[in-house]
Amino acid sequence: MTDLLPGATGLLVLADGTVLQGIGVGATGEAVGEVCFNTAMTGYQEILTDPSYMAQIVAFTFPHMGNVGTNLEDLEQISGGAETAARGAIFRDVPTLPANWRSDATLNDWMTRRGVIGLAGVDTRALTRAIREKGMPHAVIAHSPEGQFDIPALVARARAWSGLVGLDLARDATTRQVFTWEEGLWSWPEGYSKLGETAKYEVVVVDYGVKRNILRSLASIGARATVVPADTSAEDILARNPDGVLLSNGPGDPAATGIYSVPEIRKLVDSGKPVFGICLGHQMLALALGARTVKMEQGHHGANHPVKDLTTGKVEIVSMNHGFTVDRDSLPEPVVETHVSLFDGSNAGLALKDRPVFSVQHHPEASPGPTDSLYLFERFAGLMDAGR
Repeated sequence: MTDLLPGATGLLVLADGTVLQGIGVGATGEAVGEVCFNTAMTGYQEILTDPSYMAQIVAFTFPHMGNVGTNLEDLEQISGGAETAARGAIFRDVPTLPANWRSDATLNDWMTRRGVIGLAGVDTRALTRAIREKGMPHAVIAHSPEGQFDIPALVARARAWSGLVGLDLARDATTRQVFTWEEGLWSWPEGYSKLGETAKYEVVVVDYGVKRNILRSLASIGARATVVPADTSAEDILARNPDGVLLSNGPGDPAATGIYSVPEIRKLVDSGKPVFGICLGHQMLALALGARTVKMEQGHHGANHPVKDLTTGKVEIVSMNHGFTVDRDSLPEPVVETHVSLFDGSNAGLALKDRPVFSVQHHPEASPGPTDSLYLFERFAGLMDAGR
């Protein structure tokens, strides 16, 4: 039995019985998920609203969070709350009060309203080392202002959780109805731009948990995005006569979502339309082309990942968030590897030799470089130009 420290109002209870104690932040209650660490120094609001983090608890390695507060413009989800994004957040220090002209709420208040459970005051460096050595654990994060916890029950819940393998989370993260998007990227001092009345391209986005900045980046190349649910058939997509199709990011096991998506992706590839996959979309495209995906021990989560574009020889600094990866040794002909992670050599991109189809594992719209990866949207535009 773990003795609680005086003043402990938050816990992280791992499936192996380890208990980290600290100060509860944000929403009260408890949530189960997979614990990963994120090495980004900024962008905590975007991280906590990225649907790719669904069913995960994010431990931030940077000690100071909350500095710029939160606002209504930096959400990445189209809709929803913690149920379709990060379930919890772990901080070294208690979130600070904001000091930024764009802030309209503190991180603590925003997490409370959103339903995100937080834990502060713990040794995130030790937790990160443990994840690097043992992999991403199953855990329960809990917040009780009275400091009342049933630790054995929390351990049992963490142990009983099935984990991400075999989970089709995209079905919950996707849109329920078709919509169009015409908002572009943000710039000073105008704010977010608008596509205008005339679009250069019509793109169908298959939504597995798409981020707003992906849609904004499409608008920045003159593309009007029609966003459709994850289970939309290839026939319905092609009936819209798009110039190209984008397979979005999203959460969960690509093999599970691929049960219904991979056959449709194969039809899209065979149609000859330009196809661009991002993150989960990259993994499912790989499955559709005959490759395999595997679960990673610690995953890639952060905004400082070096990736080499093998087609140009250039290295870009990218944002990554994935716990599954494409097995590079399983890539069949005529698939070629286009990008590789310089951290561990894992696959970070692919393309078909004979068709206008390519994908990347990282999130090019996040651009921590800051614009290192935006060329990928221009590459997509070039394929759509060539296809006309």
